[in-house]
Amino acid sequence: MKIFGFVPARMAASRFPGKPLFPIAGRPLIEHCFLRGRMFNRWDNYFLTTCDEELQAFALQHNYPIIMTSHRHTRALDRVAEAAENCGEDISDSDIVVCVQGDEPLMTPAMIEAVVTPFESDKSIRGTLLAVPIVEESLYQNPDIVKIAHDRNGDILYTSRSPIPYSKTFSVTIGAKRVGGIFGFRWEFLKWFTQQPESPLELSEACDSNRICDNGFRQRMALIEPQPYYSVDSPKDVELVENALKHDPLWGTY
Repeated sequence: MKIFGFVPARMAASRFPGKPLFPIAGRPLIEHCFLRGRMFNRWDNYFLTTCDEELQAFALQHNYPIIMTSHRHTRALDRVAEAAENCGEDISDSDIVVCVQGDEPLMTPAMIEAVVTPFESDKSIRGTLLAVPIVEESLYQNPDIVKIAHDRNGDILYTSRSPIPYSKTFSVTIGAKRVGGIFGFRWEFLKWFTQQPESPLELSEACDSNRICDNGFRQRMALIEPQPYYSVDSPKDVELVENALKHDPLWGTY
C-alpha cells in the first residue's frame, strides 16, 4: 500500500481571499502546512496543488513540487483527485491518497499517521478523516468549524457547521468533535467521489464530506487527543495560530 499526499490551496477562498500566502509568524500559511506535512516519513510522494499562478510561482521559487489543476474546483477533494490523476505516479486502486488541507498550520505528522493507520488494520475502510475533540465553547459555536456526528464504531454520520451534538450548555462531556482538515481515501473511493454530483447536505453545509454520507457511505474517524489546534478560516484566526505556535514543539524545526 503506497501513500500519496496532496496539499490543496486556492487564493480565492471565500472567507479569506489570498490566505495561502498570508504571513503567519513570518511565513506564508501554505508553507507552514506543506513543510509540517512533509515531516511525515511514509510518503511515497507529496505535492502542493493549486489553480493559481501566484502559488505556482511561490512553490517553484522554493523548489516545492506542485501540480496545477482546473479553476473550476471549489471543493478541496475534487482538486486533490485531479492532482492525483495527473501527478505522474502509478497509483493503484488500493493505495492511499491523503488530502492535507492548506489552512491547517498546526497539524503534525502524528495526525497524518492517525488518518493512515485505519486503512492498514481494516481493509474494508474506504475513507478516513482527522477528528479533534472540542474543548472550547467558542469553537463549538463557530460556524467556520465543521463539527462531527458519528456512530459507536467511529464512522461519520454527518458533518455540520452548527454546534452538534446539541447541548443547552457546552461541556467537554458532550463529546463534540471537529473535522481536522486531513482526509484519507483509497484511490478507488476518491475517484468514485469525484464522479458524484454535489449532494444536498454538501451544498447546505458547504462541506464535501457530506457527499459521502448522502450516498450511503461512511468515513472512519481518526480521533486524536485534545490539543491546541486552530484552522485559518478568517483573518481573526491568525492571532490564535501565532499564539499557539509559541508553544508548538515543531515550530523552529522547519
